[in-house]
Amino acid sequence: MTATRADPVVLLAAVLDGACGPGGAFAPAELAAADRGERFPAAAHAVLREFGLAEHYVPDRHGGRFGAAAELVDLMRLVAGHDLTVAIAHGKSFLGSASVWVGGNDEQAAWLGAQLAGGTEISWGLTERGHGSDLLAGALSATRDGGRWRLDGEKWLINNATRADLICVLARTDPAGGPRGFSLFLVDKRTLPEDTFRCLPRERTHGIRGADISGISFTAAPVPATALVGAEGTGLETVLTALQLTRTVCGALSLGAADHALRLTADFLRERQVYGQTLAELPNVRHLLGRAAAGTLVAEAVMTVTARGVHTLPGELSVGSAVTKAFVPTVVDGALEQLGELLGARGFLTGAHADGMFAKLERDHRVVGIFDGSTPVNRSALIAQFPRLARTYRRPDALDGAAAAANLGTPLPPLDPKALKLVSGTGCGIVRALPDAARHARDRAAADPADRNLAAVAALATAIEDEAAELHTEIAAGMGATREVPAAAFLAAERYELCYAASACLLLWWHNPESTEPEWARACLSFVAEELALEVNLADNTDVSDSTGYEVIAAAVLETSTIGGPRPWGGGGHAG
Repeated sequence: MTATRADPVVLLAAVLDGACGPGGAFAPAELAAADRGERFPAAAHAVLREFGLAEHYVPDRHGGRFGAAAELVDLMRLVAGHDLTVAIAHGKSFLGSASVWVGGNDEQAAWLGAQLAGGTEISWGLTERGHGSDLLAGALSATRDGGRWRLDGEKWLINNATRADLICVLARTDPAGGPRGFSLFLVDKRTLPEDTFRCLPRERTHGIRGADISGISFTAAPVPATALVGAEGTGLETVLTALQLTRTVCGALSLGAADHALRLTADFLRERQVYGQTLAELPNVRHLLGRAAAGTLVAEAVMTVTARGVHTLPGELSVGSAVTKAFVPTVVDGALEQLGELLGARGFLTGAHADGMFAKLERDHRVVGIFDGSTPVNRSALIAQFPRLARTYRRPDALDGAAAAANLGTPLPPLDPKALKLVSGTGCGIVRALPDAARHARDRAAADPADRNLAAVAALATAIEDEAAELHTEIAAGMGATREVPAAAFLAAERYELCYAASACLLLWWHNPESTEPEWARACLSFVAEELALEVNLADNTDVSDSTGYEVIAAAVLETSTIGGPRPWGGGGHAG
């Protein structure tokens, strides 16, 4: 759908473009200088504050403008497409507030919404030194002290722990710990006695060098009873539920990085002359560029259906968010590696091309796969649901939620964080829709037998459908059902992610035929098939993994210099 003038994504794009000129807050030279000096990008941060981006972190029911998850994904993608440090630093307020939207009461949520809209920032205090992602090992404690609570302990490697006035802290409220031994507290640092907390020194990092990656230590810090988010003992459950939202939105950071990298690489390939022609004219270069872009489009397809699925399949987001957080940063890491090869030395040097922005974004992006649960952590979360995913794969239920997630013209129901579940009771509608989507591809090909692209899409879809059936047979044998998870389970999780991605591409192609050509679907499915190591041939025994689809995508990338480039899936699909 065409965006209107009131579309915040269009408005933010104009604001960011205006700030990219010489001396502007988002000018590459300014951002590069801040990175070299390890300075917080305050001017760029102020641009987002003036725009009111934080209002889009607050659900509309609590006075904000967060109505569609896909819209927030598009907004964060835009910012990350200019600079990841800025996007991560500002976006932390969404991560920090998500637990309140999920587990807080209306009064807390309304108060926090007003604070964020007024420019106050919030961080998320989950991890501790020595415990990493093992939240059950957390030692920071909250003890009842009359009519209030007392916090003691330390949270470390916390984004914006020093800069933010608010912090949502996971604390041990039962000395014995356990799943019901932790609670969440919305702490206002401005109200604490000065001698009861101390911000820890900022840690130097390989990427996002200007971000505030620090920590906080509490010593008998008094917080009121009203600071408790949800019921006592529900902290871990609330965090795990909120992570479904934050992990989904984190994928936008990766897509923005890929957008930026594709733009920088295309500019270089068009300009660089070798042997009397530009690099962009060399077939092998175009193939590598097209494959990197195809991977990005596959990642975008995953992001699109998962973000819309927040509304249409909320009970299944425990699966979709884990897939998205593991798959999207991994695919973008691969794309950045390929694009770096095309840039050669200019992708490594900090001053030879575009103010060294490629080297910066490549460094910055490494952290995306780590925070809010690393790739192994998310794959473990997926593996834990393997038994149910296997049981539900062939269920005959209607798949309306998957179709609505893919049809960008379908209006989305209101966001309801309370509808999120720790474990999906219905499996994964996106993957369950793969057989129907593959059948549709075969029907399209049969209706137009002369179209080799349609034939290729059908052949690829059938091969991936067969792979998905085999995979579900394997995981039905008990993989993931025991405490000792075999290494093979993680390989199976990677395969599951690719089946999810293929289904996402097919569903988007099916339900948005006016905006998606078969060449694009062919290129994306070819990427998935290559990652699955599948050999797919047409009826005449021609290998479908030729460069036809990649060439089409490479040409489109080289024809545009806009952030985002060609986007057949309609971006995040928020306009629906």
